[in-house]
Amino acid sequence: MNSKIRRILAIVFFTLITLLFLDFTGTIHTWFGWMAKIQFLPALLALNVCVVVGLVLLTLLMGRIYCSVICPLGVFQDIVSWIAGKTKKNRFSYSKPLSWLRYAMLAIFVVAMVAGVGSLVALLAPYSAYGRMVSNLVSPLYLWCNNLFAGWAEQAGSYAFYSTEVWIKGGATLIVAVVTLVTLVVLAWRNGRTYCNTICPVGTVLGFFSRFSWLKPVIDTQKCNSCGLCARNCKAACIDSKNHAIDYSRCVVCLDCVDKCKKGAIKYVPRKKAVAKSSSAQVDNGRRAFMTATAIATTVGVSQAQKKKLDGGLAAVSRQQKPLRETPIVPPGALSARNFAQHCTACQLCVQACPNQVLRPSTDMMKLMQPEASYERGYCRPECTKCSEVCPAGAIRPIDRAEKSSIQIGHAVWVEKNCVVNTDGVSCGNCARHCPTGAIQMVPKDANDPKSPKIPAINTERCIGCGACENLCPSRPFSAIYVEGHEVHREI
Repeated sequence: MNSKIRRILAIVFFTLITLLFLDFTGTIHTWFGWMAKIQFLPALLALNVCVVVGLVLLTLLMGRIYCSVICPLGVFQDIVSWIAGKTKKNRFSYSKPLSWLRYAMLAIFVVAMVAGVGSLVALLAPYSAYGRMVSNLVSPLYLWCNNLFAGWAEQAGSYAFYSTEVWIKGGATLIVAVVTLVTLVVLAWRNGRTYCNTICPVGTVLGFFSRFSWLKPVIDTQKCNSCGLCARNCKAACIDSKNHAIDYSRCVVCLDCVDKCKKGAIKYVPRKKAVAKSSSAQVDNGRRAFMTATAIATTVGVSQAQKKKLDGGLAAVSRQQKPLRETPIVPPGALSARNFAQHCTACQLCVQACPNQVLRPSTDMMKLMQPEASYERGYCRPECTKCSEVCPAGAIRPIDRAEKSSIQIGHAVWVEKNCVVNTDGVSCGNCARHCPTGAIQMVPKDANDPKSPKIPAINTERCIGCGACENLCPSRPFSAIYVEGHEVHREI
Protein backbone atom coordinates (compact mmCIF):
# COMPACT_ATOMS: atom_id res chain seq x y z
CA MET A 1 0.00 0.00 0.00
CA ASN A 2 2.88 2.39 0.80
CA SER A 3 4.39 1.95 -2.66
CA LYS A 4 1.03 2.56 -4.36
CA ILE A 5 0.51 5.78 -2.41
CA ARG A 6 4.02 6.92 -3.32
CA ARG A 7 3.43 6.26 -7.03
CA ILE A 8 0.11 8.11 -7.02
CA LEU A 9 1.63 11.13 -5.29
CA ALA A 10 4.63 11.05 -7.64
CA ILE A 11 2.38 11.01 -10.72
CA VAL A 12 0.29 13.90 -9.35
CA PHE A 13 3.33 16.05 -8.56
CA PHE A 14 5.05 15.19 -11.84
CA THR A 15 1.97 16.01 -13.94
CA LEU A 16 1.19 19.30 -12.24
CA ILE A 17 4.78 20.54 -12.23
CA THR A 18 5.04 19.68 -15.93
CA LEU A 19 1.87 21.67 -16.58
CA LEU A 20 3.42 24.66 -14.79
CA PHE A 21 6.00 24.84 -17.57
CA LEU A 22 3.38 24.38 -20.30
CA ASP A 23 0.72 26.74 -18.97
CA PHE A 24 0.49 29.99 -20.96
CA THR A 25 -2.83 31.11 -19.46
CA GLY A 26 -1.71 31.43 -15.83
CA THR A 27 -4.49 29.13 -14.61
CA ILE A 28 -2.23 26.33 -13.39
CA HIS A 29 0.10 28.79 -11.64
CA THR A 30 -2.81 30.26 -9.70
CA TRP A 31 -3.63 26.92 -8.08
CA PHE A 32 -0.39 24.94 -8.12
CA GLY A 33 2.44 27.49 -8.32
CA TRP A 34 3.41 26.47 -4.77
CA MET A 35 4.76 23.20 -6.16
CA ALA A 36 7.64 25.09 -7.75
CA LYS A 37 8.34 26.92 -4.51
CA ILE A 38 8.75 23.71 -2.47
CA GLN A 39 11.60 22.46 -4.66
CA PHE A 40 14.70 22.22 -2.47
CA LEU A 41 17.25 24.35 -4.34
CA PRO A 42 14.86 27.19 -5.33
CA ALA A 43 13.61 27.33 -1.73
CA LEU A 44 17.19 27.45 -0.45
CA LEU A 45 18.14 30.29 -2.80
CA ALA A 46 14.94 32.16 -1.91
CA LEU A 47 15.86 31.77 1.79
CA ASN A 48 12.52 30.11 2.34
CA VAL A 49 13.48 28.70 5.72
CA CYS A 50 10.14 27.02 6.37
CA VAL A 51 10.31 24.97 3.17
CA VAL A 52 13.97 24.01 3.59
CA VAL A 53 13.50 22.98 7.21
CA GLY A 54 10.31 21.14 6.28
CA LEU A 55 12.09 19.14 3.55
CA VAL A 56 14.98 18.29 5.88
CA LEU A 57 12.53 17.12 8.55
CA LEU A 58 10.64 15.10 5.94
CA THR A 59 13.92 13.43 4.97
CA LEU A 60 14.80 12.72 8.60
CA LEU A 61 11.37 11.18 9.02
CA MET A 62 10.91 9.18 5.82
CA GLY A 63 14.22 9.19 3.94
CA ARG A 64 14.69 10.65 0.46
CA ILE A 65 10.99 10.65 -0.31
CA TYR A 66 11.54 14.11 -1.84
CA CYS A 67 13.58 12.52 -4.64
CA SER A 68 10.92 9.96 -5.52
CA VAL A 69 7.79 12.10 -5.15
CA ILE A 70 8.42 15.87 -5.24
CA CYS A 71 11.44 16.22 -7.57
CA PRO A 72 10.17 16.07 -11.19
CA LEU A 73 13.58 15.03 -12.54
CA GLY A 74 13.68 12.07 -10.17
CA VAL A 75 10.19 10.94 -11.18
CA PHE A 76 11.14 11.37 -14.85
CA GLN A 77 14.08 8.99 -14.38
CA ASP A 78 11.78 6.51 -12.66
CA ILE A 79 9.45 6.61 -15.66
CA VAL A 80 12.33 5.96 -18.07
CA SER A 81 13.62 3.16 -15.85
CA TRP A 82 10.13 1.63 -15.63
CA ILE A 83 9.83 1.61 -19.44
CA ALA A 84 13.26 0.01 -19.75
CA GLY A 85 12.24 -2.62 -17.22
CA LYS A 86 9.50 -3.81 -19.56
CA THR A 87 12.13 -5.21 -21.92
CA LYS A 88 14.63 -6.45 -19.34
CA LYS A 89 13.61 -7.37 -15.80
CA ASN A 90 15.84 -7.81 -12.75
CA ARG A 91 18.55 -5.79 -14.49
CA PHE A 92 20.15 -3.87 -11.61
CA SER A 93 22.92 -4.89 -9.23
CA TYR A 94 24.57 -3.47 -6.14
CA SER A 95 27.40 -1.03 -6.70
CA LYS A 96 29.67 0.61 -4.17
CA PRO A 97 28.98 4.31 -3.49
CA LEU A 98 31.14 6.84 -5.33
CA SER A 99 31.26 9.18 -2.35
CA TRP A 100 34.28 11.07 -3.63
CA LEU A 101 32.44 11.96 -6.85
CA ARG A 102 29.22 12.91 -5.07
CA TYR A 103 30.89 15.30 -2.65
CA ALA A 104 33.22 16.66 -5.33
CA MET A 105 30.20 17.59 -7.46
CA LEU A 106 28.54 19.17 -4.43
CA ALA A 107 31.68 21.20 -3.70
CA ILE A 108 31.88 22.35 -7.34
CA PHE A 109 28.22 23.33 -7.20
CA VAL A 110 28.66 25.38 -4.02
CA VAL A 111 31.79 27.10 -5.35
CA ALA A 112 29.91 27.96 -8.54
CA MET A 113 27.14 29.56 -6.46
CA VAL A 114 29.67 31.55 -4.42
CA ALA A 115 31.54 32.68 -7.54
CA GLY A 116 28.33 33.58 -9.35
CA VAL A 117 28.86 31.14 -12.22
CA GLY A 118 25.15 30.82 -12.91
CA SER A 119 25.58 28.64 -15.99
CA LEU A 120 27.22 25.83 -14.00
CA VAL A 121 24.65 26.09 -11.22
CA ALA A 122 21.88 25.85 -13.81
CA LEU A 123 23.40 22.75 -15.40
CA LEU A 124 23.52 20.83 -12.10
CA ALA A 125 20.22 21.98 -10.57
CA PRO A 126 17.74 19.08 -10.97
CA TYR A 127 14.48 21.06 -10.95
CA SER A 128 15.87 23.56 -13.45
CA ALA A 129 17.17 20.81 -15.74
CA TYR A 130 13.70 19.31 -15.94
CA GLY A 131 12.11 22.72 -16.48
CA ARG A 132 14.39 23.44 -19.45
CA MET A 133 13.57 20.10 -21.04
CA VAL A 134 9.85 20.73 -20.79
CA SER A 135 9.89 24.39 -21.81
CA ASN A 136 12.20 23.86 -24.80
CA LEU A 137 11.22 20.40 -26.07
CA VAL A 138 7.66 19.73 -24.93
CA SER A 139 6.18 23.22 -24.85
CA PRO A 140 6.39 23.85 -28.64
CA LEU A 141 4.48 20.62 -29.30
CA TYR A 142 1.95 21.52 -26.62
CA LEU A 143 1.40 24.97 -28.14
CA TRP A 144 1.08 23.57 -31.67
CA CYS A 145 -1.60 21.19 -30.45
CA ASN A 146 -3.34 24.07 -28.70
CA ASN A 147 -3.30 26.12 -31.90
CA LEU A 148 -4.70 23.16 -33.82
CA PHE A 149 -7.61 22.88 -31.39
CA ALA A 150 -8.06 26.66 -31.53
CA GLY A 151 -8.43 26.49 -35.32
CA TRP A 152 -11.00 23.72 -35.08
CA ALA A 153 -12.90 25.55 -32.34
CA GLU A 154 -12.97 28.76 -34.37
CA GLN A 155 -14.45 26.92 -37.34
CA ALA A 156 -17.12 25.53 -35.03
CA GLY A 157 -17.89 28.99 -33.67
CA SER A 158 -16.34 28.31 -30.28
CA TYR A 159 -13.66 30.26 -28.42
CA ALA A 160 -12.77 27.62 -25.85
CA PHE A 161 -9.18 27.78 -27.17
CA TYR A 162 -7.13 30.65 -28.52
CA SER A 163 -3.98 30.60 -30.63
CA THR A 164 -0.58 31.62 -29.32
CA GLU A 165 2.74 32.06 -31.04
CA VAL A 166 5.24 29.21 -31.06
CA TRP A 167 8.91 30.19 -31.19
CA ILE A 168 12.30 28.93 -30.07
CA LYS A 169 13.46 31.25 -27.30
CA GLY A 170 17.13 30.31 -27.25
CA GLY A 171 19.30 28.10 -29.45
CA ALA A 172 21.96 27.42 -26.80
CA THR A 173 19.32 26.55 -24.21
CA LEU A 174 17.62 24.22 -26.69
CA ILE A 175 20.91 22.38 -27.29
CA VAL A 176 21.53 22.07 -23.53
CA ALA A 177 18.00 20.72 -23.07
CA VAL A 178 18.53 18.08 -25.77
CA VAL A 179 21.89 16.99 -24.34
CA THR A 180 20.40 16.84 -20.83
CA LEU A 181 17.48 14.75 -22.04
CA VAL A 182 19.67 12.28 -23.93
CA THR A 183 22.10 11.95 -21.01
CA LEU A 184 19.37 11.35 -18.45
CA VAL A 185 17.49 8.88 -20.63
CA VAL A 186 20.65 6.85 -21.29
CA LEU A 187 21.66 6.80 -17.62
CA ALA A 188 18.16 5.99 -16.37
CA TRP A 189 17.60 3.36 -19.07
CA ARG A 190 20.79 1.52 -18.19
CA ASN A 191 21.34 2.18 -14.50
CA GLY A 192 18.28 3.85 -12.99
CA ARG A 193 19.20 6.58 -10.51
CA THR A 194 22.86 7.07 -11.49
CA TYR A 195 22.45 10.82 -11.95
CA CYS A 196 20.74 11.27 -8.58
CA ASN A 197 23.45 9.41 -6.66
CA THR A 198 26.57 10.70 -8.39
CA ILE A 199 25.91 14.18 -9.80
CA CYS A 200 22.82 15.77 -8.28
CA PRO A 201 23.79 18.18 -5.45
CA VAL A 202 20.33 18.03 -3.90
CA GLY A 203 20.51 14.23 -3.81
CA THR A 204 23.85 14.42 -2.03
CA VAL A 205 22.60 16.86 0.61
CA LEU A 206 19.41 14.92 1.30
CA GLY A 207 21.38 11.67 1.17
CA PHE A 208 23.42 12.86 4.13
CA PHE A 209 20.26 13.42 6.20
CA SER A 210 18.55 10.26 5.00
CA ARG A 211 21.18 8.15 6.78
CA PHE A 212 19.45 9.18 10.00
CA SER A 213 15.84 8.83 8.84
CA TRP A 214 13.36 7.30 11.25
CA LEU A 215 11.48 5.26 8.62
CA LYS A 216 13.54 3.21 6.19
CA PRO A 217 13.56 -0.14 4.39
CA VAL A 218 14.98 -2.75 6.76
CA ILE A 219 16.08 -6.29 5.87
CA ASP A 220 14.93 -9.04 8.23
CA THR A 221 17.88 -11.44 8.23
CA GLN A 222 15.69 -14.20 9.68
CA LYS A 223 13.45 -14.20 6.60
CA CYS A 224 15.96 -13.24 3.91
CA ASN A 225 17.32 -16.12 1.81
CA SER A 226 19.84 -13.92 -0.06
CA CYS A 227 18.14 -14.49 -3.41
CA GLY A 228 19.17 -11.00 -4.50
CA LEU A 229 15.81 -10.14 -6.04
CA CYS A 230 15.65 -6.89 -4.10
CA ALA A 231 19.10 -5.80 -5.33
CA ARG A 232 18.25 -6.68 -8.93
CA ASN A 233 15.22 -4.37 -8.73
CA CYS A 234 16.84 -1.49 -6.85
CA LYS A 235 17.23 1.40 -9.32
CA ALA A 236 19.52 3.17 -6.83
CA ALA A 237 21.89 0.16 -6.72
CA CYS A 238 22.10 0.58 -2.95
CA ILE A 239 21.11 -2.90 -1.64
CA ASP A 240 23.91 -5.32 -0.81
CA SER A 241 21.84 -8.50 -0.48
CA LYS A 242 24.84 -10.69 0.33
CA ASN A 243 25.64 -8.68 3.45
CA HIS A 244 22.01 -7.72 4.16
CA ALA A 245 22.94 -4.04 4.03
CA ILE A 246 21.29 -0.98 2.49
CA ASP A 247 23.08 2.30 1.73
CA TYR A 248 20.43 4.71 3.00
CA SER A 249 22.23 7.75 1.60
CA ARG A 250 21.40 6.52 -1.91
CA CYS A 251 17.99 4.96 -1.23
CA VAL A 252 15.21 7.10 -2.71
CA VAL A 253 12.42 5.22 -0.91
CA CYS A 254 10.80 3.94 -4.11
CA LEU A 255 9.86 0.79 -2.13
CA ASP A 256 10.30 -1.46 -5.18
CA CYS A 257 12.37 -3.79 -3.02
CA VAL A 258 9.46 -4.19 -0.59
CA ASP A 259 7.12 -5.11 -3.44
CA LYS A 260 9.53 -7.54 -5.09
CA CYS A 261 10.59 -9.51 -2.03
CA LYS A 262 8.61 -12.77 -2.07
CA LYS A 263 9.59 -13.65 1.49
CA GLY A 264 8.47 -10.36 3.04
CA ALA A 265 12.01 -9.90 4.32
CA ILE A 266 12.10 -6.15 3.60
CA LYS A 267 9.75 -3.78 5.35
CA TYR A 268 9.52 0.01 5.52
CA VAL A 269 9.58 0.44 9.30
CA PRO A 270 11.14 2.62 12.02
CA ARG A 271 14.89 2.15 12.21
CA LYS A 272 16.50 -0.04 14.83
CA LYS A 273 19.61 0.64 16.79
CA ALA A 274 21.40 -2.22 15.11
CA VAL A 275 20.67 -0.80 11.69
CA ALA A 276 21.79 2.65 12.74
CA LYS A 277 25.03 1.21 14.11
CA SER A 278 25.82 -0.72 10.92
CA SER A 279 25.45 2.41 8.82
CA SER A 280 27.63 4.61 11.03
CA ALA A 281 30.77 3.75 9.09
CA GLN A 282 29.16 4.97 5.90
CA VAL A 283 28.25 8.27 7.57
CA ASP A 284 31.84 8.97 8.49
CA ASN A 285 33.10 8.49 4.92
CA GLY A 286 31.62 11.68 3.50
CA ARG A 287 30.69 13.70 6.56
CA ARG A 288 33.73 15.96 6.54
CA ALA A 289 33.36 16.84 2.85
CA PHE A 290 29.64 17.48 3.28
CA MET A 291 30.06 19.75 6.30
CA THR A 292 32.71 21.79 4.48
CA ALA A 293 30.46 22.30 1.48
CA THR A 294 27.47 23.08 3.68
CA ALA A 295 29.44 25.72 5.57
CA ILE A 296 30.28 27.48 2.33
CA ALA A 297 26.67 27.28 1.18
CA THR A 298 25.45 28.78 4.44
CA THR A 299 27.66 31.85 4.00
CA VAL A 300 26.09 32.53 0.65
CA GLY A 301 22.52 32.36 2.01
CA VAL A 302 21.91 29.91 -0.21
CA SER A 303 12.90 30.85 -35.22
CA GLN A 304 12.96 33.09 -36.02
CA ALA A 305 11.34 36.30 -34.98
CA GLN A 306 7.77 36.95 -35.98
CA LYS A 307 7.40 39.38 -38.87
CA LYS A 308 5.49 42.39 -37.64
CA LYS A 309 2.63 43.95 -39.55
CA LEU A 310 2.87 47.66 -38.81
CA ASP A 311 0.59 48.93 -41.58
CA GLY A 312 -2.60 47.04 -40.87
CA GLY A 313 -1.28 43.76 -42.24
CA LEU A 314 -0.94 44.84 -45.88
CA ALA A 315 2.80 44.29 -46.05
CA ALA A 316 5.46 42.50 -44.02
CA VAL A 317 8.13 44.67 -42.50
CA SER A 318 11.64 43.30 -42.03
CA ARG A 319 12.26 41.87 -38.58
CA GLN A 320 13.74 43.90 -35.77
CA GLN A 321 17.27 43.03 -34.65
CA LYS A 322 18.43 42.87 -31.06
CA PRO A 323 20.63 45.87 -30.17
CA LEU A 324 24.03 45.47 -28.57
CA ARG A 325 23.50 46.45 -24.94
CA GLU A 326 26.44 47.19 -22.67
CA THR A 327 24.38 46.02 -19.69
CA PRO A 328 21.74 43.27 -20.05
CA ILE A 329 18.24 43.97 -18.76
CA VAL A 330 16.98 41.81 -15.90
CA PRO A 331 13.29 41.76 -14.89
CA PRO A 332 11.71 44.20 -12.39
CA GLY A 333 11.91 42.71 -8.92
CA ALA A 334 15.40 41.32 -9.50
CA LEU A 335 16.88 44.23 -7.47
CA SER A 336 20.17 44.05 -9.36
CA ALA A 337 21.98 42.06 -12.02
CA ARG A 338 24.24 40.53 -9.36
CA ASN A 339 21.38 39.48 -7.10
CA PHE A 340 19.56 37.97 -10.06
CA ALA A 341 22.61 35.99 -11.22
CA GLN A 342 23.22 34.60 -7.72
CA HIS A 343 19.65 33.37 -7.20
CA CYS A 344 18.45 32.34 -10.65
CA THR A 345 18.66 28.62 -11.49
CA ALA A 346 17.58 29.13 -15.13
CA CYS A 347 14.53 26.92 -14.76
CA GLN A 348 12.79 28.96 -17.53
CA LEU A 349 9.53 29.22 -15.59
CA CYS A 350 9.44 33.02 -15.93
CA VAL A 351 10.33 32.76 -19.63
CA GLN A 352 7.36 30.47 -20.18
CA ALA A 353 5.03 32.63 -18.09
CA CYS A 354 5.92 35.96 -19.76
CA PRO A 355 2.84 36.87 -21.85
CA ASN A 356 4.66 39.64 -23.73
CA GLN A 357 7.53 37.44 -25.02
CA VAL A 358 10.07 39.77 -23.45
CA LEU A 359 12.15 37.24 -21.52
CA ARG A 360 14.49 34.79 -23.21
CA PRO A 361 17.60 32.82 -22.13
CA SER A 362 20.94 34.61 -22.06
CA THR A 363 23.81 33.47 -24.29
CA ASP A 364 26.49 34.89 -21.98
CA MET A 365 28.62 31.95 -20.82
CA MET A 366 28.73 33.21 -17.21
CA LYS A 367 24.94 33.53 -17.12
CA LEU A 368 24.05 30.99 -19.78
CA MET A 369 20.31 30.20 -19.87
CA GLN A 370 19.43 32.77 -17.19
CA PRO A 371 16.61 35.00 -18.46
CA GLU A 372 17.16 38.52 -19.73
CA ALA A 373 14.78 41.01 -21.31
CA SER A 374 14.77 42.00 -24.96
CA TYR A 375 12.11 43.92 -26.82
CA GLU A 376 11.96 42.63 -30.41
CA ARG A 377 8.63 40.85 -29.82
CA GLY A 378 6.99 42.94 -27.15
CA TYR A 379 7.68 45.22 -24.23
CA CYS A 380 7.50 44.84 -20.46
CA ARG A 381 4.02 46.15 -19.72
CA PRO A 382 3.83 48.08 -16.43
CA GLU A 383 0.67 46.23 -15.41
CA CYS A 384 2.19 42.74 -15.83
CA THR A 385 3.87 41.02 -12.86
CA LYS A 386 3.79 37.40 -14.07
CA CYS A 387 7.53 36.72 -13.77
CA SER A 388 7.63 37.87 -10.14
CA GLU A 389 4.63 35.70 -9.32
CA VAL A 390 6.13 32.43 -10.60
CA CYS A 391 9.83 32.71 -9.66
CA PRO A 392 10.51 30.05 -6.99
CA ALA A 393 14.14 30.94 -6.25
CA GLY A 394 13.85 34.56 -5.11
CA ALA A 395 15.70 35.82 -8.18
CA ILE A 396 12.64 37.97 -8.95
CA ARG A 397 10.96 39.07 -5.74
CA PRO A 398 7.16 39.50 -5.70
CA ILE A 399 6.03 43.00 -6.68
CA ASP A 400 2.62 44.55 -7.30
CA ARG A 401 1.58 46.66 -10.29
CA ALA A 402 2.05 49.99 -8.55
CA GLU A 403 5.54 49.03 -7.45
CA LYS A 404 6.52 47.80 -10.90
CA SER A 405 5.51 51.09 -12.52
CA SER A 406 8.09 52.88 -10.40
CA ILE A 407 11.03 50.46 -10.78
CA GLN A 408 13.71 51.62 -13.20
CA ILE A 409 15.42 48.61 -14.82
CA GLY A 410 17.10 50.69 -17.52
CA HIS A 411 16.80 53.85 -19.57
CA ALA A 412 16.12 54.65 -23.22
CA VAL A 413 18.90 55.77 -25.55
CA TRP A 414 18.21 57.53 -28.88
CA VAL A 415 20.32 56.57 -31.91
CA GLU A 416 20.20 59.56 -34.23
CA LYS A 417 21.43 57.81 -37.37
CA ASN A 418 18.62 55.21 -37.25
CA CYS A 419 15.68 57.57 -36.73
CA VAL A 420 13.26 57.81 -39.70
CA VAL A 421 13.14 61.57 -39.18
CA ASN A 422 16.75 61.69 -40.36
CA THR A 423 16.87 58.69 -42.71
CA ASP A 424 13.54 59.24 -44.51
CA GLY A 425 12.73 62.83 -43.72
CA VAL A 426 9.29 62.00 -42.29
CA SER A 427 7.60 62.81 -38.99
CA CYS A 428 7.12 59.99 -36.48
CA GLY A 429 6.84 60.43 -32.72
CA ASN A 430 5.86 56.79 -32.17
CA CYS A 431 8.18 56.46 -29.16
CA ALA A 432 6.68 59.46 -27.38
CA ARG A 433 3.08 58.44 -28.06
CA HIS A 434 3.53 54.99 -26.53
CA CYS A 435 5.77 55.81 -23.56
CA PRO A 436 3.69 54.85 -20.48
CA THR A 437 5.62 57.20 -18.16
CA GLY A 438 5.79 60.25 -20.43
CA ALA A 439 9.59 60.14 -20.34
CA ILE A 440 9.90 61.00 -24.05
CA GLN A 441 8.96 64.36 -25.52
CA MET A 442 9.20 65.41 -29.16
CA VAL A 443 11.22 68.60 -29.68
CA PRO A 444 12.21 70.50 -32.86
CA LYS A 445 15.32 69.13 -34.51
CA ASP A 446 16.50 72.69 -35.04
CA ALA A 447 16.17 74.66 -31.84
CA ASN A 448 15.97 77.90 -33.83
CA ASP A 449 13.20 76.63 -36.10
CA PRO A 450 10.01 75.52 -34.27
CA LYS A 451 8.62 74.13 -37.54
CA SER A 452 11.56 71.78 -38.15
CA PRO A 453 10.96 67.97 -37.88
CA LYS A 454 10.69 66.80 -34.30
CA ILE A 455 13.01 64.31 -32.65
CA PRO A 456 12.71 62.55 -29.26
CA ALA A 457 14.15 64.00 -26.08
CA ILE A 458 14.47 61.46 -23.25
CA ASN A 459 14.10 62.18 -19.56
CA THR A 460 16.26 59.35 -18.18
CA GLU A 461 15.14 60.12 -14.62
CA ARG A 462 11.55 59.33 -15.56
CA CYS A 463 12.17 56.37 -17.89
CA ILE A 464 11.63 52.92 -16.32
CA GLY A 465 13.16 50.91 -19.19
CA CYS A 466 9.95 49.09 -20.17
CA GLY A 467 10.98 48.99 -23.84
CA ALA A 468 7.72 50.25 -25.36
CA CYS A 469 9.66 52.82 -27.39
CA GLU A 470 12.17 50.26 -28.64
CA ASN A 471 9.54 47.69 -29.54
CA LEU A 472 7.25 50.09 -31.39
CA CYS A 473 9.94 52.05 -33.23
CA PRO A 474 9.43 51.61 -37.00
CA SER A 475 13.15 51.79 -37.84
CA ARG A 476 14.59 48.53 -39.18
CA PRO A 477 16.63 46.42 -38.76
CA PHE A 478 17.73 48.33 -35.64
CA SER A 479 15.44 50.60 -33.67
CA ALA A 480 16.30 54.25 -33.43
CA ILE A 481 15.72 54.04 -29.68
CA TYR A 482 16.70 51.19 -27.38
CA VAL A 483 16.94 50.44 -23.66
CA GLU A 484 20.26 50.17 -21.85
CA GLY A 485 20.03 48.03 -18.71
CA HIS A 486 21.01 49.08 -15.19
CA GLU A 487 23.24 46.99 -12.94
CA VAL A 488 21.21 48.08 -9.92
CA HIS A 489 17.49 48.85 -10.08
CA ARG A 490 15.99 51.84 -8.32
CA GLU A 491 12.58 53.28 -7.60
CA ILE A 492 11.67 56.59 -9.21
